[in-house]
Amino acid sequence: MLKNIEVLTHSSIRIQSSSKTVYLDPFQLREEPHDADFIFITHDHYDHFSPEDIQRVCKEGTILVVPEKMAGKAEALASSVARIYTVKPGTYHEVNKMEFETVPAYNLLKPFHPKSAEWVGYILRMGGKRIYITGDTDLTKEAKQVKCDILLVPVGGTYTMDAKKAAELANAIEPERAIPTHYGTIAGKPEDADTFADNVYPHIKVEIIKQY
Repeated sequence: MLKNIEVLTHSSIRIQSSSKTVYLDPFQLREEPHDADFIFITHDHYDHFSPEDIQRVCKEGTILVVPEKMAGKAEALASSVARIYTVKPGTYHEVNKMEFETVPAYNLLKPFHPKSAEWVGYILRMGGKRIYITGDTDLTKEAKQVKCDILLVPVGGTYTMDAKKAAELANAIEPERAIPTHYGTIAGKPEDADTFADNVYPHIKVEIIKQY
């Protein structure tokens, strides 16, 4: 059973099911809960891969999942987590009864997230739902082909797709729920979440839940 999804700040996300607590790109956290069963990192930029914040959520037994090409950076955390598991784009995995897939995450014209870096978004299978966290990406053909129940997507522009492009992705995928991320702090304005909501089809439930 899926219990809760929280956008803490920026692209820092916590997802809880009845059996697991998962973080994605923990960053600028205000607490130290040490409750992560899994920590998924989409890429190595400082606002997504923050060793300090990983330390705040990891516990005995935590598994850290990172793109293969940042394995060297992740090794600095080897003593803090039970295992570092590396992934490439476009692959399926099952680790400790956690099923997930990876989706390429990259810019089409901007230089910030090259496709050659092999950074990823994740489709997590939790609580009977497919939850797609896109990572820092533009509106790519791979993203539009995803089938999911819940979409968490960047809307702030500059480094990723903007609010209208993000809405276009939501409308292409047609999830049950769509949640904007990556706005109002490092990139984008608080109003970008509203622009996203205004452009998503009415039958898709948009949830603006960023905490700070």
